[in-house]
Amino acid sequence: MTAPIRELGFAEAIREALAIAMAEDERVFVMGEDVGVYGGAFQVTGDLVQRFGEDRVVDTPISELGGAGVAVGAALTGLKPVFELQFSDFSTLAMEQIVNQAAKLRYMLGGSVSVPLVVRMPTGSGLGGAAQHSQSLEAWFAHVPGLKVVEPTTPYDAKGLLLAAIDDPDPVIFFEHKLLYKTKGPVPEGRYVVPLDRAETRRAGRDLTIVAAGVMAQKALDAATILASEGIEAEVIDPRVLRPLDMATVARSVTRTSRLLIVYEGAKSFGIGAEIAAAIAEGEAFGHLDAPILRLGGAETPIPYSPALERAAVPQVEDIVAAARRLARGEA
Repeated sequence: MTAPIRELGFAEAIREALAIAMAEDERVFVMGEDVGVYGGAFQVTGDLVQRFGEDRVVDTPISELGGAGVAVGAALTGLKPVFELQFSDFSTLAMEQIVNQAAKLRYMLGGSVSVPLVVRMPTGSGLGGAAQHSQSLEAWFAHVPGLKVVEPTTPYDAKGLLLAAIDDPDPVIFFEHKLLYKTKGPVPEGRYVVPLDRAETRRAGRDLTIVAAGVMAQKALDAATILASEGIEAEVIDPRVLRPLDMATVARSVTRTSRLLIVYEGAKSFGIGAEIAAAIAEGEAFGHLDAPILRLGGAETPIPYSPALERAAVPQVEDIVAAARRLARGEA
């Protein structure tokens, strides 16, 4: 008799990855504001402080820049810090250490050092956090050479990508969408890694390709189900890692479907969608397109507090359905 597949929540999968890495390697430690007894702003670190002690789960003062500096210094001296920011918005306070130090020190010192740092940060809207607690800043970090940028969609990927990120010798920015924390899915026990350079085809299709990561990949899958009932088969590609982007998988899909829709929560202008669109336009897949590339991004506005306006400011399932329908029917 086949054993039932174990299911974990997204936040639980991240905690399990942290616990595995910490048990395997005493150099790995977790740090950040309220990650200890409180268990993290979104209860992700949970009971790790009880299991590993305050020397391995370190509550930091309310200074994102100071915490990032400590994390970079710890990484340079042979430790492997996992630094949690309470909200991705607060990374603005730590940008000097992340962008000017962590991302550049291996290059500036001729490869003589590495910075094995993971910066975890909840991202995105949907919980009424308003303009200063709801941004999607993935494109900012993906613009910086020297950083890897990860955005998992499923609990399986959250665990495997985080373990791969902790193993990596270079700094990794790890975005966790707040709406995904309570989602559940199959997660194997023990250690496994998901490579930091490989997209995943979440659904096969023939009529158009939809590229979306994180919670937008989930929305794209919901939209694809609706589209299928109308006879439109959408292929959904989840990049999982935004830097380095696995454009080969996207290009192969676009070559088959001849249409491309890119969905992302950040503001449409200068976003992840622009990079993916440009890469397709510059490559061989461009000759296979039967319609212009379509980007569906967030509104050009700070995220509102009003639930109705917040919802209107970022793509929803019905928006993806409408955009895909227009693209598939040649109306875009």
